[in-house]
Amino acid sequence: MLNINYILQVIRNVMLLAVVVIIGSCSPKETSVTSKTTVTTIAFGSCGDQRRPQPILEQVAEMKPDLFIYLGDNIYSDTEVMDTLRKNYGILGRKPEFQKLKAATPILATWDDHDFGMNDSGRHYKFKEESKQIFMQFFGVMDSTMLEHDGIYFSRLIEEGNHRIQIIFPDMRTFRDKLLPYDDSHKGDARFDYELDYAIYKTADSTMLGEKQWKWIEEQLKVPADLRIIATSTQFGITHNGYEAWANFPHEQKRMIDLIKNTKANGVVFISGDVHYAEISKLTAPGVYPLYDVTASGITSTWEFATPNDNRIDGPVMENHFGVIAVDWKESDPIVHFKIFDVEKKERIHREIRLNDLKF
Repeated sequence: MLNINYILQVIRNVMLLAVVVIIGSCSPKETSVTSKTTVTTIAFGSCGDQRRPQPILEQVAEMKPDLFIYLGDNIYSDTEVMDTLRKNYGILGRKPEFQKLKAATPILATWDDHDFGMNDSGRHYKFKEESKQIFMQFFGVMDSTMLEHDGIYFSRLIEEGNHRIQIIFPDMRTFRDKLLPYDDSHKGDARFDYELDYAIYKTADSTMLGEKQWKWIEEQLKVPADLRIIATSTQFGITHNGYEAWANFPHEQKRMIDLIKNTKANGVVFISGDVHYAEISKLTAPGVYPLYDVTASGITSTWEFATPNDNRIDGPVMENHFGVIAVDWKESDPIVHFKIFDVEKKERIHREIRLNDLKF
């Protein structure tokens, strides 16, 4: 007997693959940036409620960066009803601000919990494959390999003359194990004057990314590039704060650091979202250059306070904002600019580092 569901799935995949062929330049693995200057500008943001005005997107569109990256919570759906998920993507797609952004710059995207499934959800969310199909229908198939594996992880290479920027998009949802309930580990610490949700895994019997994705990331870190941006929907560089972050899985955080060391991958920086404010964190570990994490998480969302973070070096910015990484290639040792802009396009954070400071 024919398996109708299987046949329908094959047909959907063939149709999505056809989209890759049709749109051509929207989804190659390597992109040539045609900016007229020697500066490559990548803007990014997250946490945009599709039901609210999004003037931040208009500000990004006016800047005309070479690329805009959605870091997740691109819509707020929190549903197990796929028609509702489609409807919410449709609301975003029809917004004039989104249309201006789409006309002004290429867009790449990953997801976080509110557009993947339910709040703080992971691999146990039962509609993750259906959610993936809807994600690809809205943003396009970022890479044809996305059709060949579970989840939405992919990478992209951007060329500016003789320079290469690699952008790695891990999937922080499809493979992540359940979070541990908070265990009073910060009891008595006056900094934690709020209700904490999650504890730290004490043993390495859990995962955020899954083994196949980890092997893929290892191969990506071996690809030649001058600058590598790891676009992770949840924060990588912060210390544990009782909310969701890489710090809940310290063995996974260490595994990433060890991979960077073992592959001698120069030029790694992280960008992240999720928390509804902006900050820059600087994580230091033996045997590796400083790992910066630039968080931009406020297209429409805000939060009452910024959580304790021993690694914070800039911020927080609590108003709506977007982030920018701009690379000035003019000098022999290029300058990398980390910036946060508010809704009036006022620069709220600006930190400069040299590319040579991100090398072994």
